[in-house]
Amino acid sequence: MSSYHLDHLQYLETEAIHIMREVAGEFERPALLFSGGKDSICLLRLAEKAFRPADIPMPFLNVETGHEFPELISFRDSRAKELGAKLIVRTVDEAIAKGHAHPAPGEISRNKLQIPVLLGAIEEFQFDCAIGGARRDEEKARAKERFFSFRDSFGQWDPKAQRPEIWNLYNARVNPGENMRVFPLSNWTEMDVWQYIKREQLAVPTIYFSHERECFRRGGQWIPVPPPHTDSTKPDPYAGARPKPTEPIKKMVVRVRTIADMISTGMIESPADSVDDIIGEVAAARVTERGTRADDKASEAAMEDRKKAGYF
Repeated sequence: MSSYHLDHLQYLETEAIHIMREVAGEFERPALLFSGGKDSICLLRLAEKAFRPADIPMPFLNVETGHEFPELISFRDSRAKELGAKLIVRTVDEAIAKGHAHPAPGEISRNKLQIPVLLGAIEEFQFDCAIGGARRDEEKARAKERFFSFRDSFGQWDPKAQRPEIWNLYNARVNPGENMRVFPLSNWTEMDVWQYIKREQLAVPTIYFSHERECFRRGGQWIPVPPPHTDSTKPDPYAGARPKPTEPIKKMVVRVRTIADMISTGMIESPADSVDDIIGEVAAARVTERGTRADDKASEAAMEDRKKAGYF
């Protein structure tokens, strides 16, 4: 009798597909958070394997800060169209115009402003679950997460209110107004993600590969130079994020390791122009990918504070 064996990627895939199907079976109005980044690209492939040949039984949801990389937006839109999925996009600009989000004086990053936009979209469409691509290896606050992350009626996360997950059994019960964030990739690592992308031959945005870009040094990171401001009738959306006279611009060969928006994403110098090259770099890396995210360096508890307020 031949033995049945799953390698580690097949095991992770099977676990994630099981969780995807649990979501579809337990919740009435789930959504899948899709930004076009590498983790959400893996989520889409898992959703395809979980539900095909039927349609993926949930819309895609994305919150834009207004500072996104154009390559990422283009990839997100084309991939959603390719799958025939409904893509819901809500923006920070709209929320500011309606008075639902309020930038802090002098604050450049719009990362925190995504929180009321996300919570507003969940309320607008009555989503009782949002599937995200967060992983436990990314950051210490995310290492505390379970697969099913309970959020109260204010969208807030309380580590003491999370539910036990024993024998792959998940408590999906929520009251009206409450919701669950579900993370099928919780047990994956950055290396697993890239190995899965290689095995499944998944397309990813070009900014993950080495390319030439103008950058400047700020906060110990190489920050991409924002696009020029061409509409003099409107305020510069990148005001404060442009290089200062004391921050010289340098043309470099770089790529992104993790993607936020242009203001929060640190570029890394890299010649990697293939998935195999990236896998080699990840194997040699001694710093987590979130180490290149400026929004995580606001304080030691930056991620945990955002999660408690309703962040992804």
